[in-house]
Amino acid sequence: MRPEEIRELADADIERTIEELSDELFELRMKSAYEETENPMRVRQIRRDLARLKTIRRERELQAARDAKEK
Repeated sequence: MRPEEIRELADADIERTIEELSDELFELRMKSAYEETENPMRVRQIRRDLARLKTIRRERELQAARDAKEK
């Protein structure tokens, strides 16, 4: 996912996507422990997508705190 795409998502969608990707990453790691994975680069892609999602989620949290502080 590109950061621009993530920023267009609602907070609930970001949370749901984080949960889905975390589950998928867990499954891929378990699968790779006992058999060869079809696409080993998928683990890397998921990790980076999770980092992007969590970063944008944190940006929104900080912005909300700044907005609340200004009021």
